[in-house]
Amino acid sequence: MRIGVNTRFLLKDKLEGIGWFTFETISRIVKAHPEHEFYFFFDRPYDKQFIFADNVKPVVVFPPARAPFLWKLWFDYALPGVFRKYKIDAFISTDGYCSLKTPIPQLLVVHDLAFKHHRFGLSAGVMRFYEKYMPLYLKKAKRIVTVSNFSKTDIIQQYGIDKPIDVVHNGFNNNFKVLDESQKTTIRAKYTQNNPYFIFLGAIHPRKNPLRLLKAFEAFKKQTQANHQLVLVGRKAWANNELDNYYKSMKFKADVLFLSHLPLEEVKEILAAAEALVYPSIFEGFGIPILEAMACGVPVITSNTSSMPEVAGNAGLLIDPLNIDSIYLSLIKLYNNPAFRAEMILKGNDQKDKFDWQKSAEDLWLSFEKMMY
Repeated sequence: MRIGVNTRFLLKDKLEGIGWFTFETISRIVKAHPEHEFYFFFDRPYDKQFIFADNVKPVVVFPPARAPFLWKLWFDYALPGVFRKYKIDAFISTDGYCSLKTPIPQLLVVHDLAFKHHRFGLSAGVMRFYEKYMPLYLKKAKRIVTVSNFSKTDIIQQYGIDKPIDVVHNGFNNNFKVLDESQKTTIRAKYTQNNPYFIFLGAIHPRKNPLRLLKAFEAFKKQTQANHQLVLVGRKAWANNELDNYYKSMKFKADVLFLSHLPLEEVKEILAAAEALVYPSIFEGFGIPILEAMACGVPVITSNTSSMPEVAGNAGLLIDPLNIDSIYLSLIKLYNNPAFRAEMILKGNDQKDKFDWQKSAEDLWLSFEKMMY
């Protein structure tokens, strides 16, 4: 069989949620199924690290598709032509879009419907595109995958979908591991002058709630006078004057460190040396950093909304992301209660074992087989 795969988000040194899902699942699938040919469709020059096996054929499909008009052009006019050219039998699309102009069966992965709930940073053009085409994509796809039971329920409720929707959970990278105390000391010396720190992982975007996090951290510092710092790791995905202005006004801004999107090797180290992951996002389809922190033996503070309780289980300290005091009090609780922190670490070690990229890849392939057979 000749299987096409949407690999637009396999970008060197720029893998984020969709990119990691694609990388971790598809890399395993192509290696496990050498009897099939896989055609990877990129929308720009690709890096050879993403050609995972000899049965992978990379194809660059013009134009680069990063805006609504180009999305439409790429999926509905460029892809059908290459499907015919390479005699593609089926298509796997991991980014929530599919082609409306092809008769071949398509497995569509929709990670979440964040645009339905929080429109931060989305232009009017992008919103119009999502509102118009998401129901068409869901109708066109022969089978649908999503990454959490929360998102499955959300898709059904929002669109009344009556076709099969399979849940394929995310996993976490096995490079995230517990470090010994000497390693942690070295890392803290590198980033925070040997001070303990809370860490946030994710794009600096209003949906991720960085402003309330800064306000909660400022309150924590004023109350405790602790030497703890706050490290935020992620690209700045949204120009936010309110966030910038608040940061400039902070009494303890010297204890806040903004880092950009870091390579995986640095992320796993700086996470593993943290006192806790603080992940107060307003809405997530999954929340991979929750599992990464648990794998590092780092306790997790996260939101009681959307998919995050599903991922954190009983191992996370759940907060109301819209309530600054709720975030602040969680920081205080971890700071004042070492026994509770140790208990969270133990629970996190058990919880993370429920999620595994190998199982994710097998579940995605099973969904594909159900679509085909």
